[in-house]
Amino acid sequence: MSKAKRNNGLRFQPTGGTRAPQVPTGKKQRLSIERLAGDGRGIAFVEGRTWFVSGALAGEDVEARVLNAHGKVVEARLERVLSASQARRPAPCKHFDRCGGCNLQHLPHAQQLELKQRMLAEQLQRVAGVVPEQWAAPLSGPEFGYRRRARVAVRWDVKAKRLEVGFRAEASQDIIAIDDCPVLVQPLQSILRHLPLLLRSLDKPQVVGHVELFSGTALALLLRHTAPVPEGDLARLQAFCSEAGVQLWLQGDGEPAPVAANHTLGFTLEPWGLELAYRPGDFVQVNAQVNTAMIEQALAWLAPQADERVLDLFCGLGNFALPLAQQAREVVAVEGVQAMVERAAANARSNNLHNAQFFQADLSQPLATSSWAAGGFSAVLLDPPRDGAFEVVRTIAALGAKRLVYVSCNPATLARDSAELVKQGYRLKCAGILDMFPQTAHVEAMALFEVG
Repeated sequence: MSKAKRNNGLRFQPTGGTRAPQVPTGKKQRLSIERLAGDGRGIAFVEGRTWFVSGALAGEDVEARVLNAHGKVVEARLERVLSASQARRPAPCKHFDRCGGCNLQHLPHAQQLELKQRMLAEQLQRVAGVVPEQWAAPLSGPEFGYRRRARVAVRWDVKAKRLEVGFRAEASQDIIAIDDCPVLVQPLQSILRHLPLLLRSLDKPQVVGHVELFSGTALALLLRHTAPVPEGDLARLQAFCSEAGVQLWLQGDGEPAPVAANHTLGFTLEPWGLELAYRPGDFVQVNAQVNTAMIEQALAWLAPQADERVLDLFCGLGNFALPLAQQAREVVAVEGVQAMVERAAANARSNNLHNAQFFQADLSQPLATSSWAAGGFSAVLLDPPRDGAFEVVRTIAALGAKRLVYVSCNPATLARDSAELVKQGYRLKCAGILDMFPQTAHVEAMALFEVG
C-alpha cells in the first residue's frame, strides 16, 4: 500500500508497519556466537534477527556469509573466524568448508557427544517435562571410517557438457566434487576415488540418476538410470566392478537388481550369528559397530524372557526382531511396507528362526484392533522414522507391555511421544544417545520405559 489511508482527518499506517528489508544472499556479516542450536549451528542475534551459522562455535566472533533469509531468521555459513573458541579443531576433511555432509568436524568428538546428550536432555525436559531416572553412557564407535552406505549425487551439466559427481553442498543443490570421504568405510573410499572417472568415461553419462555404494557381506554399486544404459557403457561398468571386486546393481523403473543373477548381498549381526539379506535402497543402519552396540543395549534393557511374547514395531529387515527371537518365546514384528515385511520374514527363515511372525500395518494408526495384537505382549520395541510413533503410543498401554524400549532418530518426536507414554502410565527409567553419525549433529537415542 503506497499511501496512508485518511479517515476523519487521522492518518493510519498500513497494518504491520514498515517491513524491514530482507538480508540479501551472499552478504557478509560480523557476528558474536552465543550458543549452539540443536543442529550444531552457532546462534547469533543482530538487529532483531536470529542468525544460524554453520561451522561456528559458541563464544566465537566470526564473519559469516548469508545462504538465505526468511523473516527474522537468517541462515549463514562461516567465512572467517575472528576469535576462535578453545574447543575448535582443524576439520579433518578437506571438503568441510563446502560439503553439506559432516557439519561438526570442527568440534572434538568428545564434545560432539556432549552436545548431542545435551540436546536430548533439553528436548525431554522442555517438551515432555521428564528426566530419566538414569542416563546411559553414549554408545559410540570410531569417529571416522564408519559409514557402510553412501549415496553419491550425479548430474549432467548441459552447458558444460560435463558430469558432476560428488555430494550436495550445504543448503544447495550444487554438487561438490569429492574424491575422498573420511567417514566412509575404507573399501567404499577406494571405490569413490575412481567413480568420477568411470562415470565420465561413459558414452551416455547423462542417463545416470545417482549412485549408491554399500559394504556388507559384499561390496555393491547401484547405478540408478533414467534411460536404458547402452551396451558399451554397461560393459565398462561391469569391467570396473569386476576388477574392484564389486557387485553391479542397476535400477530403472523397477526394483534394484544385480546384473549377475547369482549375486546376493546382505549384512551380518555377528554376536548373534545372523546374516540378513539386503537390497540397495532398503533401510539399513549405516554404522555397523554402533548398530551392534545398539541391539545389545536394547536386548539388555528390554530383557526378553524365554516365556515372553515381544512386539517389534517398525521392524524393517529384522534388525531387532531376529536377535529378539533368539531370546523370547515369540516375536511379532510389524512394518508398514509389505515388501519389507516379506524380506524380514525371509531373513527369519534363512536364519532358521520360526518363532517370529511378520505383519504389514499402517503404523500411523492405533494398534489395539489388529489381529496380531490379540493376547498382548510382555515387552515392546519401537524403532520409528523421524516422524515418531505418536498414534502408536497413544494406545500402547492397552497391549499390556510392562517394558518398552524406544529407539529414536529424532529427539523432538521422542520427547513428544515420551509425554504421551507418561500419560499412559509409563515412567522413563533410562535414556542415552547413540552416536550413529559422528561428525554430524544428527542425534539418535534410546529410552527405556516401565510401568509403575
